[in-house]
Amino acid sequence: MQLKERFILYITTIAAFINLFAVEKAAAQEDANRYTMRSNMIGIGATNRLETYLSPFEYTGTEVRFLHESMRLTKMMNGRISTQQFFEGNMSISRSPSHDANFLAGDFDWRIAWHYNWEPAENLRILGGLQTGASIGTVYNTRNGNNPAQAKFSTDIAASAMAVYRFTLLNRLFAVRYQFDMPLIGLMFSPAFGQSYYEMFSLGHYDHNVCATWAGNAPTFRNLLTLDAPLGSGTLRIGWRGDIRQSHVNHLKSHTWSNLFMIGYVKHFRLVKHSDGDSHKYIL
Repeated sequence: MQLKERFILYITTIAAFINLFAVEKAAAQEDANRYTMRSNMIGIGATNRLETYLSPFEYTGTEVRFLHESMRLTKMMNGRISTQQFFEGNMSISRSPSHDANFLAGDFDWRIAWHYNWEPAENLRILGGLQTGASIGTVYNTRNGNNPAQAKFSTDIAASAMAVYRFTLLNRLFAVRYQFDMPLIGLMFSPAFGQSYYEMFSLGHYDHNVCATWAGNAPTFRNLLTLDAPLGSGTLRIGWRGDIRQSHVNHLKSHTWSNLFMIGYVKHFRLVKHSDGDSHKYIL
């Protein structure tokens, strides 16, 4: 075999291996994109609430919370971008320092995030990106006759960071995760100091009730620490939710500090396409 023919054979063989590697990598990435993690958690803990529109005092009490989370990899940036969604609701009852009045409160949040994924070390994944969403809720004061309630609505864009570490213990796979989210800019509905809802909605007296927020006038920090542990054929998730929401707009101060113990379960799903050869096992 001549040198030229050997060279062509060598180049062809290398090209074939590169093409095979690329196809296998694409197939692996395509398969990874089909997996979705979903978890449901419930929690209970302590809350500290201040709403100067309703009362000048801090109220303390108990909060219960439900948290649904889903995560999956996307095809963006060669599969390095993952997307995450939260649906979160809470209800709380808190008392005044003199125990003669209560706050009855409830909130519902929806959030979605996109994270870039790094793997700086084995079993360690670092994620960073942006998050956006909205929150709606209400607070009712059982003692007030005039202006007994306050409506809540806000939306923001937040910085989001996460670290996930997997480890093996007793031949079982565990995972610990910490996530921190901090809103950067947003909008918030707020009455003005002394302004009633009758003035706003019946008389149409607008007084800067839609306020711009940023880290200076609404420092908010959302923390989530979880541990995933195998339990039978499923996965148990326990964790801590530290939710600090604060604002100072329209000469009104508001804060909700929540510390909760969370417990729930995790499920992993795989998308099956009708074009798959084994789809008849799953699709009617």
